[in-house]
Amino acid sequence: METIIKLWSKYSSTFLQGLGGTLWLAAITVVAGSILGLLVALLRMSRCKPLHGLASVYIEVLRGTPILLQLYFFWLVLPKIIPFELSDTACIVVALVINSSSYVSEIIRAGIDAVDRGQWEAARSLGLSHSHMMQRVILPQAVRNILPALVNEFIVMIKETSLASVFFVGELMTAYRTVSASTFIQIPTLTIVGLIYLVVTFALSRVAKLFERRLKASD
Repeated sequence: METIIKLWSKYSSTFLQGLGGTLWLAAITVVAGSILGLLVALLRMSRCKPLHGLASVYIEVLRGTPILLQLYFFWLVLPKIIPFELSDTACIVVALVINSSSYVSEIIRAGIDAVDRGQWEAARSLGLSHSHMMQRVILPQAVRNILPALVNEFIVMIKETSLASVFFVGELMTAYRTVSASTFIQIPTLTIVGLIYLVVTFALSRVAKLFERRLKASD
């Protein structure tokens, strides 16, 4: 315990900087992944079979392969196919966003499917086109079903961004590697990082449950 306290007092700024990097990575991944995921969800719900098939393959490939494999793939491939220079961090962010979009797309699709069928029929009876119906009637109602799941996706991404430390992207596990390399003290350092993850994810889980209960109460 004494070692943990000493490590925290000396390297707290390193740990907090790593936490900031983790939260930034998770936030940008979920926000950008939600935008891309919405597009994928709409393509999968499309009546056009090629678009539906393309979206289905996209989702199955990303959900059926390890995220670490995807990080390595984009880290190796993107610099070779993009005509301008990309940093390691940019490659990892792209990989995380694409991975998250496959999960968020299913969250969005489930949220859209959960909208009462009567709303679809009412919108059609008003003569709305499919795009207008989605924009003005279905998606605003689906958001209520989607938001709690997106908060949970954010919590998941906080933990999954730890894999970015393999590429020395500035986040919490990278802070662990930095401190442990400087002090040669591994277990206490890892304990501090684990406690930070636990506190952050537990707090966000409580917020997500409170948010979900309020949405249900408002219904």
